[in-house]
Amino acid sequence: MMKKRLSLALVFTLLFTFALVPGAFALNYSSRQGNEATFETLQETRLTSPTAALALETDKTKTYVSNPALDGYPENTTFVYRSADLYGSFRAAARMNTNLVVFSDQSFADKDAALAYLKGLGLVDMIEEAKGSIVLVTSADPKAGFGTADQSAFQTLQTVMLAQKASVKTGDTTTYYSDAEYFGGYGYEYYIGINGGATFLNNFVAPVTASVGRVAGMLLINGDMQCYRSVATSVPVYLVNAKEDVVAKYRQANGTDASTFTGDVVTYYNQALPLRKVVVAQDDMPDAAKYIKDAYYNLFIKAMRCSATGGTLPFSLCERDAILNGETPDGVNVTFHSEDRFSDVKTQDGEYLQSWYEILPDEVLNNTAPAGSVPLILALHGMGDDPLMFADENGYIKLAGDKRVAVVSPQHQEVFWTMKDGQFVEGIECEIMPKFVRSLLETYPALDASRVYVTGYSMGGFATMKTIHGDPALFAAAVPMSGMGYTPTDEQAAQFDKVDLPILFTTSTRDLSVVFDEAAGHIGTSHQTQIQLFLKYNGMNNFTSYDFDQYPMAGFKADSGLTVTLNGEFVNHRWFLNNADGVPMVGLGITEGFVHSLYPEFAKIMWDFASHYSRNTETGAVVYHP
Repeated sequence: MMKKRLSLALVFTLLFTFALVPGAFALNYSSRQGNEATFETLQETRLTSPTAALALETDKTKTYVSNPALDGYPENTTFVYRSADLYGSFRAAARMNTNLVVFSDQSFADKDAALAYLKGLGLVDMIEEAKGSIVLVTSADPKAGFGTADQSAFQTLQTVMLAQKASVKTGDTTTYYSDAEYFGGYGYEYYIGINGGATFLNNFVAPVTASVGRVAGMLLINGDMQCYRSVATSVPVYLVNAKEDVVAKYRQANGTDASTFTGDVVTYYNQALPLRKVVVAQDDMPDAAKYIKDAYYNLFIKAMRCSATGGTLPFSLCERDAILNGETPDGVNVTFHSEDRFSDVKTQDGEYLQSWYEILPDEVLNNTAPAGSVPLILALHGMGDDPLMFADENGYIKLAGDKRVAVVSPQHQEVFWTMKDGQFVEGIECEIMPKFVRSLLETYPALDASRVYVTGYSMGGFATMKTIHGDPALFAAAVPMSGMGYTPTDEQAAQFDKVDLPILFTTSTRDLSVVFDEAAGHIGTSHQTQIQLFLKYNGMNNFTSYDFDQYPMAGFKADSGLTVTLNGEFVNHRWFLNNADGVPMVGLGITEGFVHSLYPEFAKIMWDFASHYSRNTETGAVVYHP
């Protein structure tokens, strides 16, 4: 009971840390802003963004202002096109917005001329299908062109655009900044430099880790680079008419060791980390619109930056599968649902599961996949996250395309816990998530009831534990990530007398202390307890005690394991314990040096484990596929 109270206390602390508004309903949740397309000067956005950001909030008492860092920004140099229906909400959905930042040495007489320029480059059509913003940056001194005077303005603009949910507290008053929500983003930032704009990016952005380390791709047309400049870190780049020494600098930064060519376009790439590439073209009369289209669809939308480094720059460069007009290039449909289908199961304050994203391959929707052939993953987001943002940043959209699996990601925060008379009480996760999954299996004949998996991160990891205790026989495997353990009722625990469940717990060495004790250098009390619990559930021998001296971090002798490096940057260990039949049923994964954060590599870890299991739907037995 003491452990349970400590866990509950930590959950409550996290709830307040992520600014949950007591009594604020999440019904009719939307991850979109519902706005019409706009085109403004940067100065105009500063006037309109506070009202727009406040309209997304459930707490209308908040105060929004434009970030004062922009106070000295040179006027009439920067224009902002916002697509219709941007991502954004009182959650972190705005991180999904794509930002195309264009540096041009042209000057424009008015906004109409600037907008016509962007349309002529094909950028407006691109951003409307992706959702996000185009930011057109021109020099503060059109006659002199881009130079050191523009560097400070650029650094301010980049910081402001990526400062999601930023605020400042003075005394008891918190003031929130509106700019990033209005036209910014986070991991999908791509730069286009044309002529003098390309030279500016070469000289003042590429050499600075804190600047280029946030960018997921660049296109540079006719740019030069001072001989003493260098490229600070890896970045996917498309170079048109670049000199050999400039190409060499980008190749060195990306560690390229192989090449391929199509016609006159040569692509140098890193064989181990193929996102790190340098595309090179020579063209006496380059058509900017043509190269923008090529760079966007064949380079930009395949890469993202994520904060797996814990804020240390450069951010991790990771794979992605972009959503364009509701579908990925490899045929995965992303659909938002808001329905009252499950309104018969409510929390004590009236909340119910209403909103979710379905991430389904074409063959599931059009019934061309054989009946019962497509696995289903229930993916549960963390506290304060948007369900689609979570699915994207933790790699499940990319996984759906690569492995042709179905993924569903519900908006479940308000059904996880609930408020009653000012007190936190248990929600309905144990009951509603199995019901939700069964409804999906009935709706889509292609889904395979023998291969249903559940996973989640942080609060979603905790929710994974609740879900499997609701109906463990429904799932073939579970992967709770960086989440605290759940204390089951006697009735819930009794289900495991007849049901086994393969499970992999994951954490990292800089995780929440209850999950990994960083000071002691080993898994925390929550994971220790949960591993023992599932050894018991699966009819396996429990430890008499953990021995962290002999078995660092994990504390137990494993029957098998592996160590890999994720994305060329983080060492990941996995240990597995086998049942009497030699089947690995309980596992532990630990990533060294990683903070409590989302990471596209995590979907691969989940799939590497879960895909080895199915459940016989007639007998209920777990089937292992080595």
